[in-house]
Amino acid sequence: MLGQVSVARGTVEDVVARIERMPISRWHLKARFIIGIATLFDAFDNLAIAYVLPVLAPQWHLSTGQIGLLLSASFFGQLVAALFFGWWAERIGRKRALTWSILIYSLLSLACAFAWDFKSLLLLRTLQGFGIGGEVPVAMTYISELSRTHGRGRFVLLYELVFPVGLLAAVLVGAWIVPDIGWRWLFVIGALPALLVFMLRRLPESPRWLASKGRFAEADTALSTIEKAIEKSSGQSLPAAQPIALTIERSASLADLFGPQYLRRTLTSWVIWSTCYFCTYGLLVWLPSIYRNVFHLGVGDALIYSVATQAVGLAGCLLCALSIDMTMRRTAFGVAFLGAAVSFLCIWFVNPTSAMTLMIVGSIANFFVAYIAIGVYLYTTEIYPTRSRAIGLSASAFWARVAGFVGPNVIGGTIVTWGLGSVFLGLAIAAAFAAVVSWLFVSETRFRMLEEVSP
Repeated sequence: MLGQVSVARGTVEDVVARIERMPISRWHLKARFIIGIATLFDAFDNLAIAYVLPVLAPQWHLSTGQIGLLLSASFFGQLVAALFFGWWAERIGRKRALTWSILIYSLLSLACAFAWDFKSLLLLRTLQGFGIGGEVPVAMTYISELSRTHGRGRFVLLYELVFPVGLLAAVLVGAWIVPDIGWRWLFVIGALPALLVFMLRRLPESPRWLASKGRFAEADTALSTIEKAIEKSSGQSLPAAQPIALTIERSASLADLFGPQYLRRTLTSWVIWSTCYFCTYGLLVWLPSIYRNVFHLGVGDALIYSVATQAVGLAGCLLCALSIDMTMRRTAFGVAFLGAAVSFLCIWFVNPTSAMTLMIVGSIANFFVAYIAIGVYLYTTEIYPTRSRAIGLSASAFWARVAGFVGPNVIGGTIVTWGLGSVFLGLAIAAAFAAVVSWLFVSETRFRMLEEVSP
């Protein structure tokens, strides 16, 4: 790294140099825990509807089309949120944008508990999606900006691991709450993150973001708070920061997404996000209803089968978090997409006639898809500069929401028109295409500073 004689405190160069010499500490774990709880419930609220519908469908006499709309309603709100909160986080800060997204999805979850018919639940889930879609991209941006280069992949993804834990929690809690206590209580539980707003006030704003906005004194204060907490918990002084020479600061622009250096990254990221989440939500949100309506399992059994698939997906996420710094990004994504394609192709070939067959092979497919779903969050935060990181991640997540909105409706129509097996042939083709794109176009970001990857 190139050095300079002296660097003013709170500038981008100073902030990056001081973060680079910080070890992972108790403070980092606390921040990761607080933000992680919000992300866990984001996932919980995202998927809760899938475990409510096996009960609501017969009670409210819902058609297949109406089930598909309820499954995808949240994603329509997330479409708008994915772009709005990324833009907002670049202007008002990561922490304030995060606070508002949490309040929105929590309070709307509580409102969903009082839905009285199809139309009311459809509207409330759409509005709730606005909060759900804003939380994860902003939270991921905040966490990644606290991390130094060494061990960044593991640090960030061990945080992001709470998202699949939240998906699994939705299944486990749904399997217990929905049949015995009632579906409304699942939405009441989803409102608990509103209490996190008080804990978020104890965390500083992202020093990287403050420095990029020219708020040098605030960046220095925020970083000094973190440094004091680290020194207090470790009982040792931090080593001297090594000066770093970075590129000249400039304002965010569309060139940060579509300019010569970033266009290939952006398009590749969009393909990975849209394909991964088309497969994720296409598979997961329909499984409980497929088990219930196609294989005629009871509500309890349908939810228990879904637990197995989510648990295997969690294992895939854990493997990604622990191994992401050991292999090239393009290799990781390419192999995982190929594994998912082969798994989906197997389901299509055997044309499952039993719920057990679908559960086993579907769980294998979910292992690979979940690996990608968590890894792409890390990769996307690495390929954009600080001035545009939140909007870059949100723009990519927008395509995940498009896939989440389109997927359940397309799959519902495909089941009715061509049968269950054809769904998995389509998923296999999509995953195979994304595998090729990943192999050819993913940029390598391991062991490189964020500012080096994206000047």
